[in-house]
Order: sequence, then structure tokens, then C-alpha cells
Amino acid sequence: MTATLGPDEIRERTRQYLTTSLARELGDDEDIFAAGFVNSLFAAQLVMFVEERFGITVENDELELAYFSSVNAVTDFVAAKTDRAR
Repeated sequence: MTATLGPDEIRERTRQYLTTSLARELGDDEDIFAAGFVNSLFAAQLVMFVEERFGITVENDELELAYFSSVNAVTDFVAAKTDRAR
């Protein structure tokens, strides 16, 4: 279950997903939107990945690029959501 995942595991699983999906290596702070690696369809897929893989719900008011722009941004977002859920 996601509640048992620490930031390192969240980061690794997110990095793995992005690296595989984008077919390129990314730095953990590399902004995938600013770099032009993704489009709005991929952004929706990334949100679905986060919800399904980490067992959280992304609320409408949380659909901010800042939360999904990099490996570290996703890690921080998921860690914060799972801390609130405990």
C-alpha cells in the first residue's frame, strides 16, 4: 500500500514511469513541461498514473503543473497526500 512507501520509493517509481514513457533519462528536477517533453494528453496520463500507482485521489484544485512538472515535484506531492491520509 502507498502509505508504507517512503519518498525514495515514490521517487524511484515516478522516475521509472517518466523515463519509460518519455523514452529518455531525466534529472529529478528537470521540468518536463518547460522542456516540451509532454503534451496535455500525457499530463492526464501522468495524473492517472499517480492516482492508480500511489492510491491517492488528485482533486480538481490540485491539477497544477507545479505538482507534476518533475520527478521531485510528483514525489513531494504524493508524499504530502499520503501524510494527510494517515
